[in-house]
Amino acid sequence: MENINKSALEGMKVLELGQLIAAPFAGSMLAGFGAEVIKVEPPSKGDPMRTWRKMRGDTSLWWSSISRNKKSITVDLRQEEGQQIIRKLVESQVDIVVENFRPGRLEEWGLGYEDLKRLNPRLIMVRVSGWGQDGPYANRPGFASVAEGVAGLRYLTGEPGRPPVRTGISLGDTLAGLHAVIGLMNAIYERDIGASNEGGSGKGQLVDAAIYESVFNVMESLLPEYDYMGHVRERSGAKLGGIVPSNTYQCSDGKYIIIGGNNDAIFKRLMTAVGRQDLADSPSLDQNHGRVKEEEKIDSVINSFTSSHSFEEVYKKLSEADVPVGPINSIEDIVKDPQFIARNMFEKVKLGEGEEMAMPRMVPKLERTPAKTNWPGPKLGEHNQEILLERLGYSEEEIENLIAKKVL
Repeated sequence: MENINKSALEGMKVLELGQLIAAPFAGSMLAGFGAEVIKVEPPSKGDPMRTWRKMRGDTSLWWSSISRNKKSITVDLRQEEGQQIIRKLVESQVDIVVENFRPGRLEEWGLGYEDLKRLNPRLIMVRVSGWGQDGPYANRPGFASVAEGVAGLRYLTGEPGRPPVRTGISLGDTLAGLHAVIGLMNAIYERDIGASNEGGSGKGQLVDAAIYESVFNVMESLLPEYDYMGHVRERSGAKLGGIVPSNTYQCSDGKYIIIGGNNDAIFKRLMTAVGRQDLADSPSLDQNHGRVKEEEKIDSVINSFTSSHSFEEVYKKLSEADVPVGPINSIEDIVKDPQFIARNMFEKVKLGEGEEMAMPRMVPKLERTPAKTNWPGPKLGEHNQEILLERLGYSEEEIENLIAKKVL
């Protein structure tokens, strides 16, 4: 793969005002691909993610990953002097703001989009919230766990007849962060290039990314099926409802294996591999709608095969038949997986003298300008001097006064 020193987003300057997961994940993506991301944190404690999950000393390992390549400054946004720092940054240093405060909070501080775009008409503000910037839920607390339930994801997650469950990660926050980046890239293109490629509008705009809408956007055919047919999809456990066969099966050694045989041609290969040529040749099973009617029978046939063979035997047999098949990996399995290793998905990053830690390599992969990690999550306020003294023109005496007032 050809590689050059220049980054894809070199020259992009972003101010991150968010805390916790959704907006910081968006900022992490931007920083990974070369944008300068200045993260604003409250003095003293900083972003709560600094102390979430497993710790290295007084800082979480997660922080080192999600805040890599970012610059940290401390600003108390509740104080006028702190608000003035943000205005100066927008006026002269950045033209993108990513934030995830509750709607209306920035307006209370004179830092809303209408306030800031007067200082910089090119400003794009990406606002990430639980419920969006308007509507009856707008001012409610916006946690991804709740949004996942409201948007239908939790309703489908779990075993039939049992309580809904959640995934082991904050999926809604991550989806919102990804949608925020997509929205931002659209806004940048419109501002700087334009559909005619003859120059953009030159104007910024507001990007409104709601967590519940980001989740709802990946719910596939949920709405069309209900609107047209009145169908309410229900929890289906490890299988994918209405798509057959696509399930998880137990092998004779107790290990589980995922088999995806729902493509018409693949189904024939799968049935041949498990010794059921009669089903492979059955016209009634040629297409998915026919297989859905015989779902229990097909799953029983596959279960009979897997329960009679070890995981390795099933994996080998089906792989040779070109059937999608794979294990359910723990992270201990993942770090040994040859595909992850071959694709260089574990990036070693120095944490300190003699210490390093693996982080997931930023994706997607770009041929000439791939993402890279230059440093792990910064110390709280590590870049106060650089940003305020060198970039905004504050004197050392002014900075000392701001520290004394607990603005920084």
